Amino acid sequence: MDPTKTTLHRRHLLAGAGAALALPALMTGRAAAITPDEIKKRGRVIIGIQGDNPPWGFVNSSGKQEGIDADIGELFGKELGVPVQFVPLEVANRIPALTAGRVDVLFATMAMFPDRAKAVQFSKPYVANQIVLLAPKTVDIKTNADMSKVAISVARGAAQDTEVTKNAPSGTNILRMDGDAASIQAAVSGQAQAVGGNIFYIRRLEEAKPGVFEQKLVFSNIYNGACTRLGEKELNATINAFVDKIKANGELKKITDKWMKADQPAMPEKLDGVPFVAS
Repeated sequence: MDPTKTTLHRRHLLAGAGAALALPALMTGRAAAITPDEIKKRGRVIIGIQGDNPPWGFVNSSGKQEGIDADIGELFGKELGVPVQFVPLEVANRIPALTAGRVDVLFATMAMFPDRAKAVQFSKPYVANQIVLLAPKTVDIKTNADMSKVAISVARGAAQDTEVTKNAPSGTNILRMDGDAASIQAAVSGQAQAVGGNIFYIRRLEEAKPGVFEQKLVFSNIYNGACTRLGEKELNATINAFVDKIKANGELKKITDKWMKADQPAMPEKLDGVPFVAS
């Protein structure tokens, strides 16, 4: 047999064996637990955050991560005594990035829903949000039933996807886009006639098309928490103590005042189906 072909054959066999060995890890997709001490020894905390959803999390023109979650994440790094490495994530990639071990924690506009609480461990809530439907002023939407008349863009897997799907009549044309920027662009370009978003979408729509869009419907008031992997009791406890601290010392209010320019409601002591403390 040709020695070159023999070598190639062996390489293919080794590559196949390596892929087979890697397959179980890819299928499980769940990283080992990490503790605050292990993060400190590593010398940095890796935080998953949104990269295209101002003012929650976005990358500015200088390439720096900014926003509500970025400021809170920086404070958390200071609490641990280590620098922060931000990993910008799309909406649909947030939980997979955490469970696979690409990041240590999510400060990533994570609405606290019972279905998500089955996959990740939430902290105490630190900020409130509102999920709404927006559309041009010329589009007649007054009730949930009116949503059936239009195509609605949403960020796939986001809270607005959940709320629009739940409230829209069966058969409504829901366009699930890859992230907030794409769902907003769909509405701006006319690909969609309405967009499901949060309380800050109106600012971005106004920047793109001044005076055109308005809020049509309010679906829910929701709360955001930090997320760690299930079973990470020490890291969850550290984050909860951190949230309590920045609430008490006024640092959290400085951040929300800076970015939201509005008072926040009191955070709930409990949410049905969403435990704040790791078991």
